[in-house]
Amino acid sequence: MRKKLSHYDDAGRASMVDVSSKAISQREAEASAFIAMSPEVLRALPKNPKGNPFEVARFAGISAAKRTAELIPMCHTLPLSHVDVRAELCENGVAIRSKVSTTAATGVEMEALVAASVAALTVYDMCKALDKGMAIREIVLQRKSGGKSGEYRRPGPPNPEARRQANSRKKK
Repeated sequence: MRKKLSHYDDAGRASMVDVSSKAISQREAEASAFIAMSPEVLRALPKNPKGNPFEVARFAGISAAKRTAELIPMCHTLPLSHVDVRAELCENGVAIRSKVSTTAATGVEMEALVAASVAALTVYDMCKALDKGMAIREIVLQRKSGGKSGEYRRPGPPNPEARRQANSRKKK
């Protein structure tokens, strides 16, 4: 059986998927992003004159998840039940995690990805005066549940720092 991209009609034009016949169910998605930073930026994070980058990123990610349909043309506007965004300081950067849930006829993968992306961009924005060479990496879907396609879980640790630490433990 060959899978088909769902956002195209029979004529090949971009099209919003009609979800009116889909069952409403509990759906959840988690995504992550990573911002690689120099040691100097990491040391300066607690003293940022613009405020706590992690808290500002949390608010930005939550707001972005709620506005995903305004940013991604074929996304449906969804009633989000919950959005959680967290930033964690790692040895070589900042790991962002987002978790979004809804009870709807379509999933919240894009909302989780947008939340993680905008949170990472916010951390970058708040720290760019110190180093414009920071890199936002690996914006990925970590997990999703609900809907016709069911469960998905990305294999392995959730971010580059966790993978690096896991690999160093294996070598010992």
